Amino acid sequence: MKAPTTRFALIRTALVLVPMALAACASTETGPKLAFETPMWAAERYDAGVVAADHPEASGAGAEILGAGGNAVDAAVATSFALSVVRPYSCGIGGGGFMVIHLADHPEFPAGYTTALNYRERAPGLMGPTYFEDNPEADSRRSGHAVGVPGTVAGLLYALEKYGTMDRAEVLAPAIRLARRGFAVDANFAQASRGLPGSDDIREGGRHRNPMQARALQLIADRGAAGFYEGELAEAIVGAVRADGGPLTFEDLARYRVSEVQPLEGRFLGRTVFTMPPPSSGGLAALQTFGVLERLAFAASEREGGQSPLARPEPSDPVYAHALLEALKHAFADRARWLGDPEFSDVPTEQLLAPSTLDNYAMDFDPAGVLDPLAYGTPSDEAISLNDSGTSHLSVVDARGNAVACTETINTGYGSRILVPGYGFYLNNEIDDFLTVRGETNFYGLVQSDNNLPAPGKRPLSSMTPMVVLGRDGGVELVAGASGGPRIITGTIQTALHAIVFGDDAWTAVARPRVHHQWSPDSVTLERGTPDSLRPALEDRGHAAFTTGTVGVVQAIVRDEDGRYSAASDPRKGGAPAGP
Repeated sequence: MKAPTTRFALIRTALVLVPMALAACASTETGPKLAFETPMWAAERYDAGVVAADHPEASGAGAEILGAGGNAVDAAVATSFALSVVRPYSCGIGGGGFMVIHLADHPEFPAGYTTALNYRERAPGLMGPTYFEDNPEADSRRSGHAVGVPGTVAGLLYALEKYGTMDRAEVLAPAIRLARRGFAVDANFAQASRGLPGSDDIREGGRHRNPMQARALQLIADRGAAGFYEGELAEAIVGAVRADGGPLTFEDLARYRVSEVQPLEGRFLGRTVFTMPPPSSGGLAALQTFGVLERLAFAASEREGGQSPLARPEPSDPVYAHALLEALKHAFADRARWLGDPEFSDVPTEQLLAPSTLDNYAMDFDPAGVLDPLAYGTPSDEAISLNDSGTSHLSVVDARGNAVACTETINTGYGSRILVPGYGFYLNNEIDDFLTVRGETNFYGLVQSDNNLPAPGKRPLSSMTPMVVLGRDGGVELVAGASGGPRIITGTIQTALHAIVFGDDAWTAVARPRVHHQWSPDSVTLERGTPDSLRPALEDRGHAAFTTGTVGVVQAIVRDEDGRYSAASDPRKGGAPAGP
């Protein structure tokens, strides 16, 4: 890895100029500008724990477990299994995910403990770096070739058995009940299911039942991981993939293992941030972005003994938005050049988070303009970018201060669209998150690093960004994460900034309009609700190619000043938080 270099020495004065510019913008105080009507639950505060998921029935499943005496891990597992039923196009037992667990009060960890679980899908054993080059007819998106070895069941049961307090039957009961009795179809479910074979009966306001998935969940409740990775259910999974040309084998399922890893840990404005290491790219991007912003404004303000100048302006203020976008471009450039599965590639995480690296990025910031695209990030021998999509996130805090941030996916809507016969769930198309053919663009028109080529047992790079933030007192201050491909990263980062920097409660932090830039393509996405003045102000600074769209779907929990928790399910997808 080449050492970071300062590319524009004349801009080193940014550390002084940015705080001054932001302070000037802070002279006019305005209220939060939100793009959504405030729901009744936005004012709720929770003392006995809360769950925020992107479907109210899933939040309710977790809240039921909290009410029965379960801890945050028990509730997260229950919520995830329920999401497999009510959000089958986003996540489920046919996919994989990441989980960050913070234990403040647990019998086996009385001094507190934070850990991370990686149960992302793995490539089948017959899939090597040239698999798709050697099989030009293989489809990495909508065929058996697209299916990675599912990890969700293994990950959830690992978490439950090691860090939970309840048994499988209790925790899976809400999901099994939902699958058998059904649930009301909301607008998001109906829209996502349009055009799907056999979806004619999925209409908004109707009731959807899935007794076949109840059968699968009951096998898991009865037999544990063996109920999924062995026996009749494993036969059905392998049979469905092989019938559609894929290479998945019984051995692939039997060999699947969860990786428990040390979470990435960083500091931001006196807080401690825990998030996922690679093959998640979101955690590293978040810590880089926080580090650059703190250098540009917050640290300088604290040295001068004054209040942070970012405490007053709106997040859509052009000076703040420009600084955020420039920091994101550095993070996404590094994501593209360096990241992959650390079990297979040398990922220079420490160097990319080194103070000297972040110092250089801050020093290269131009308050009045943008850099050449190749000047972002730490240079490598190639200029590349990548992307992914899909997903669902859930956040949990219990009455004892334990917390879970969990992000799971089957990649794009309904994954590979392979329905496991007799068991009512869809298999992922996570293989498309690899670089499948060198030199060719992916679905999003982007190329990727050779670090992300497939290999037997390898996990593809991901944008998932589950995050737990501890306050200055050591208690949980924020739990957040998102869905939405690379916009997971920007959505999670901005929600965290809204809560930490601007003092928002969970609803306000989630509902504010957001911006997005992923370095390549060189374009800015502005959500509806951003002030009309923001685009020309960013254009004046050199940003171009503006688009509109949704920047992630975030589920967040935020501790208020009085020690109680507010929670929010993102209105961009629907859902509602629930407490016991």
